[in-house]
Amino acid sequence: MNALNLLQSLSPPVIQGPMAGGFCTPALIAAVSNAGGLGSLAGSLLAPAALREQVAQIRVLTTRPFLLNFFVQQTPAPSEAEIAAASELLRPVWQPLGWQALPRPAQWCQDFQAQFETLLELAPTVASFTFGILDGAQVERLHAAGIMVIGTVTTVAEALAWQAVGADAVIASGMEAGGHRGTFIGRQEDATLAARQLWPLVAQAVDIPVIAAGAIMDGKDISAAISAGAVAVQMGTAFLVSDEAAVHPAYKQKLLAGNARTRLTRAFSGRYARGIVNGFMGKMAGVEAQVPAYPVQNALTGSIRAAAATANDPEMMSLWAGAGVNRTRAMPAAQLMATLAAELAAVRTA
Repeated sequence: MNALNLLQSLSPPVIQGPMAGGFCTPALIAAVSNAGGLGSLAGSLLAPAALREQVAQIRVLTTRPFLLNFFVQQTPAPSEAEIAAASELLRPVWQPLGWQALPRPAQWCQDFQAQFETLLELAPTVASFTFGILDGAQVERLHAAGIMVIGTVTTVAEALAWQAVGADAVIASGMEAGGHRGTFIGRQEDATLAARQLWPLVAQAVDIPVIAAGAIMDGKDISAAISAGAVAVQMGTAFLVSDEAAVHPAYKQKLLAGNARTRLTRAFSGRYARGIVNGFMGKMAGVEAQVPAYPVQNALTGSIRAAAATANDPEMMSLWAGAGVNRTRAMPAAQLMATLAAELAAVRTA
């Protein structure tokens, strides 16, 4: 089966977004795949052993295709001076916690090359990538293992680049999408196309299937994406409030409040990401342009975010969410899939 056939076989044509941080449990992934969609495991923050364990759990729960997602990145080596400067920028956040210093992370990120080899070993039906681009040889290795390759893009140039290295499809992710931006060509600040502007431009520019992402919350949104040239959609925030997602209760309460305001920030991780505006963003607003790039800043803020979770304090958590967050609906993932299918059918027969 090629990528187009796989995507066209999804009913409803929905990929559950891979949300790093442990939110995408094997139960969520399997529920979406079993309901006719494509479940996704965010593998970016997982070591090879954890990847093997979670994939094994998914395969117990479903025999249907699922996706593994990774950040394409190099392991950094920041200097002591850079670490000290970054820690000082974060002082207004960690000092009120009573800490004498910001804890040093055990590692800056997972080893992408080790993850890549594990991906080949596990051989899921699909793998998707963000933050960067693979080379042609890497894509060929994945194809030889029977793995379809999907690249995440925020501009037409990025879509053409993924097509050139042999990707089977691209995810066109508009500005409204929750979590991290996948920009890898040019400045992140310049990738400003809204979802409904980006989708048709990418669909017209490439010959491979396009998956739409960004503020897709219901059947009407899915229909709009298909009309814009997409073959399927990727939805993250909508599934973040599903029963199977492992989301901190204080975070989930914010997602369901109905009055959330989101914006892009690089304060938490050093890469622009959309989340619900909170106290951390406010304290770091004046210096967020100065924090080190992902993954250094992300690792440095890890202890702060962990402390916030322990204290049930959403003001210091990274509350990733898309611009459609105020239309979230809490229910089991299978029920959400059935609801989306019914809404899409209603739009098509209207």
